[in-house]
Amino acid sequence: MSSDVTGINDQLVLIVGESTSGKSASLRNLGGGDPDKQKRWMFLNCEAGKRLPFRNKFDSYTVTDPYQVFEAMDMATNNPDYDGVIVDTLTFLMDMFESTYVIGSPNTMQAWGNYQQYFKNLMQDRVANCDKAVLFLAHTREDLDEKKMEMKSSVPIKGALKNNGIEAYFSTVVAAKKVSIKELEKYDSDLLEITDLERELGYKHVFQTQHTKTTTGERIRSPMGMFTVNQTYMDNDAAKLLQHLHDYYN
Repeated sequence: MSSDVTGINDQLVLIVGESTSGKSASLRNLGGGDPDKQKRWMFLNCEAGKRLPFRNKFDSYTVTDPYQVFEAMDMATNNPDYDGVIVDTLTFLMDMFESTYVIGSPNTMQAWGNYQQYFKNLMQDRVANCDKAVLFLAHTREDLDEKKMEMKSSVPIKGALKNNGIEAYFSTVVAAKKVSIKELEKYDSDLLEITDLERELGYKHVFQTQHTKTTTGERIRSPMGMFTVNQTYMDNDAAKLLQHLHDYYN
């Protein structure tokens, strides 16, 4: 297996956030809510079969071994029956690799090397060559940067991968958050629809697409010009996000 990048996937997104921030709920409109079209999305559940927070007809599989994700990517690539692949979550997937192949290994140094190589092969081979949209969900953790005296938010990862962070493998990283309506009204975003119920509740689940002055410690990223300042926040809707990426690249 080659670890060299041989393709570019323009429909590759990392959706990060804390628990209950709306990561999983953002998948609800994939396939336009049509059950037949939802079946065209492969859903790889790495969280012990935990159910999504909405009814769906995704082609779902519970991952019990990290290498099953390789097999799934191979099955979806060049397969006209699929529109995309979802991995929920990348955090639990890498924890699974550690539990299965690192802990208890007779050669720990080699096992941690395999941990790093597994992720590189996943991203630089399977994902890069996949001709379908690929969505990764991941949990974040906040740590204090004592030098800058600010909180840094990132996807936790171990070993040598920690230096660059797994976000470096994605050109588009958005953060799922719960933000007050008062804050959102500062942005006149055409990607943001605030309902009457959300106004009554006083908050909305959104994607943050780029930094603000209070979130410089987060690893949100996107290509230059993909989002305007007004589009700093958008609906937490993966389908709408993928359409925006499509429009940008085409």
